[in-house]
Amino acid sequence: MANDSDLRAGWQNAAMSAAPLVILASTSRYRRELLGRLRIAFDTVAPEVDETPQAGETPRAVSERLALAKAQAVATLHPDAVVIGSDQVVDLDGQAIGKPGTHERAVQQLRAMSGRRIVFHTAVSVVRQSTGYAQTRRVPVTVQFRSLRDEEIEAYLRAEQPYDCAGSAKSEALGIALLQAIESTDPSALVGLPLIETCALLRDAGVDPLLPGKAG
Repeated sequence: MANDSDLRAGWQNAAMSAAPLVILASTSRYRRELLGRLRIAFDTVAPEVDETPQAGETPRAVSERLALAKAQAVATLHPDAVVIGSDQVVDLDGQAIGKPGTHERAVQQLRAMSGRRIVFHTAVSVVRQSTGYAQTRRVPVTVQFRSLRDEEIEAYLRAEQPYDCAGSAKSEALGIALLQAIESTDPSALVGLPLIETCALLRDAGVDPLLPGKAG
């Protein structure tokens, strides 16, 4: 019969061999759905982060800083977990464009992007505080918008109400009708979470999406 020290040793070995908890530092339903495609168990925690761009900050820099800040904010509360943070910023002539929030701002965004080539910067960070792991990668997506009539913009916004999407363009649904072309190494980046880079970072942090029950 095993004694108490044997049981404790067994529990410790089991804990060390188990894959770490994965947390998505976001309440976005789009990122939650994307991460769910990997079929790994994860929790979601809302990060307490001010998403206001800093003075003189480029759109790409905003996306990278906020992705890391979100992951670090949650990792501080859960140091043993592997925490994923992500952020998307639209680059319109060097100006950072985020979520419109209202119908009026969405109209303004889509009018400004009509007929233009626009870059969507989507960054992902993975942090595991207990091991000191923290990495960020960014995936740019270039989108060519069609020349849009006001009636098309209004019809799209009434149908989709994409007021929680950066740039108001919900490409995974009716928003695809706004576009002429998409150029990217990872199409999931445009939706809000670049899954190819996310998988790579998770593996580096100790979680293999193909072998989710084993510690890396």
